Amino acid sequence: MSSLKKVTQKGFTIVELLIVIVVIGILAGLVITTYNGIQQNARNKERVTDAKALKGQLEAYYAQNVKYPTLAQLNTDPTETSGFIRTNMKGLDVEALRDPKAAAGTYVLIGTADADSYGYTATPTGCDNTATDCTGYTLSYREEGKTDNTTVQGSN
Repeated sequence: MSSLKKVTQKGFTIVELLIVIVVIGILAGLVITTYNGIQQNARNKERVTDAKALKGQLEAYYAQNVKYPTLAQLNTDPTETSGFIRTNMKGLDVEALRDPKAAAGTYVLIGTADADSYGYTATPTGCDNTATDCTGYTLSYREEGKTDNTTVQGSN
């Protein structure tokens, strides 16, 4: 007599493997989307913090000099130890002059903010702190996901 042995195979079927792969794909997509949103929110919060820090230093400068700096003064190299920023705004971290998406070492303010630069405009228009003192300013930055700039006005 011959005995019949039942052979059992262990493993997963193709359908089970495909279901697991699809579930992993969906979860990966959710994680990536959430991560990008978290990073974007963090950069936007950094922009707000940078604007507050710069505003505080501009107001302190005004309190001492009864005028605000010009755009040209703020665009001097902030890493120079004898430059305008290091001399007149000692409490300012130079990274506050760089948008989070800008390349490292890019500390240039422009007239009106764009996607990766901060804006600074001294008023009245054409003030140079020689013939005409700068008595006001507007800081601007653009948050990711928005098309309009957010502005911060000088207090005086």
